[in-house]
Amino acid sequence: MVPLSFAHHLFHVVAPAALYWPAQKALLVADLHLEKASFYARQGQMLPPYDSRATLDELAGLITTTAAEKVFCLGDNYHDDEGEARLEGEAARLLTKLTQNTEWVWISGNHDRDVSGLWGGDVMAEWTGDGLALRHEATADTMLPEISGHFHPKLRVPVRGRHVSRRCFVKADKHLIMPAFGALTGGLAANHPAIEQAVLGPAEAVIALKEKLVRFDLGFAPVSSTIIDQPELPLPLTI
Repeated sequence: MVPLSFAHHLFHVVAPAALYWPAQKALLVADLHLEKASFYARQGQMLPPYDSRATLDELAGLITTTAAEKVFCLGDNYHDDEGEARLEGEAARLLTKLTQNTEWVWISGNHDRDVSGLWGGDVMAEWTGDGLALRHEATADTMLPEISGHFHPKLRVPVRGRHVSRRCFVKADKHLIMPAFGALTGGLAANHPAIEQAVLGPAEAVIALKEKLVRFDLGFAPVSSTIIDQPELPLPLTI
């Protein structure tokens, strides 16, 4: 676990796309997009139907590793509004067990506005506490420092003469945007204008290695200034 400070709170990055919040004994993840493969199968694009199980297996492992007592899922928990009812049987059994053993909070997203907590857990539009807001999509003029998802930020970095795309957090003064946790989720370039508009000010991409955080300035200018040179990042993907 690598410590990450945000808005005077201590978190730990416990996976490429997960945070542990010691003060709340809580695990934070965003954009699970459960049942994405079955959604595409209905459209005629066949993908291996194990994405939900893989995502929940990883999440279960992190709950065990951190001994988390609470889980916050920051929206787009299912890939579509019908995904909750469509959840594959083994994945549904695992999810039910997880929600029974922890205090589970589903925050609704743009892909699953009608999430109901069918397999357990409480549903809300956003959560506030300890001076923070947890929501799905960043609010540019937020009053409270916020943690959100939605954009699936990724960063393209040079590694031994080639470029590798890695999930990353985007950290600004009052915004911390989490990468997507789901097994089949794509990504958006961390310096994409949509992310810049969401944070309204300087920001950095943060990637956790085994023992440290690596930070990359995204080149976002103050609101009244002009954007200057930005690091080389991938073209945006659909989120």
